[in-house]
Amino acid sequence: MSDFVLSVVIPCYNEAGSIHEIVDKVLAAPIENKEIIVVDDKSTDGTSDILDRDIAPLVSKVIHHEVNTGKGGALRTGFQHATGDLVIIQDADLEYDPNEYPLVVNPILNGECDVCYGSRFLNQAAKGYKANQMANKFLTRLTNVLLHLHLTDVETCYKCFKREIIQSVDIKENRFGFENEITGKLVNMGGVRIKEVPISYYPRTNEEGKKIGFKDGVRAILCIFKYRKG
Repeated sequence: MSDFVLSVVIPCYNEAGSIHEIVDKVLAAPIENKEIIVVDDKSTDGTSDILDRDIAPLVSKVIHHEVNTGKGGALRTGFQHATGDLVIIQDADLEYDPNEYPLVVNPILNGECDVCYGSRFLNQAAKGYKANQMANKFLTRLTNVLLHLHLTDVETCYKCFKREIIQSVDIKENRFGFENEITGKLVNMGGVRIKEVPISYYPRTNEEGKKIGFKDGVRAILCIFKYRKG
């Protein structure tokens, strides 16, 4: 399947300082055919202007939300507009490296799975990741117990799907609860094979613009229980 198209969905909120660089990195990623979809979630820092002026000519689609919905809402919009064979999530910050797309894409292309997660903890691939690590591992363990899985990083950004699978999921969560919702719903679809591969990770701090917080952690726990049965 060398002629496949990878749809890259980039949810974006107040990323004026990094959106240009991450789009450049996605464009340079070692996947020949890419559809790049940027969803601006009602940014207030000038990101919207940058997207229209500088980014729109470089990518496939720039979509602007009229109301801020959160990461889950932005992803829902992006997935609806995807037309590629596979769909991958790319955060608009610089924590994940698009050069590693083949690591997450190839297991699906090779028939090993239908969905592939890039794990920051598998084989300790993400060196130096400290902030929120304990919370992420707790959420992953809880997910594993309730869904009978053996994952190491449910909260990872890098999730790659066959397009027909992700577009068949009715996403309800608007914020970071999406991560837990999608895993629960994939498992309850039945027959969806999920695989993990190790990836790198370059975390940023809250001062540098990281948006997830304590309330999102609480919501994640609620979502694990809420969506464990679909």
